[in-house]
Amino acid sequence: MPPDQPDNGSDKDDSADARKEIYIEYKQVGQAMKVTAVDSETGMEVVIMGPASAAQTHLQKIAIQKLEMQLKKEAEKPEEIPPPVVPKKGWSA
Repeated sequence: MPPDQPDNGSDKDDSADARKEIYIEYKQVGQAMKVTAVDSETGMEVVIMGPASAAQTHLQKIAIQKLEMQLKKEAEKPEEIPPPVVPKKGWSA
């Protein structure tokens, strides 16, 4: 940006706009709460279990952290290169 123009904040990181949607589902199973978090872009899903008496926001935070960890782990995984196709011996029609 040229020095003669004022900074209007346009260079700020719009991380709130860049965030993905995460779907959260709560299901009580006896004395436990099952929390499922699903990433809307990849469809990756993680599940955690916690006490039903725990705060929903706390369980949600843990589920989102686990999902982010799995997404990061998946992104760091090297791409699998398929093995080369070896032609069969003999004639093929």
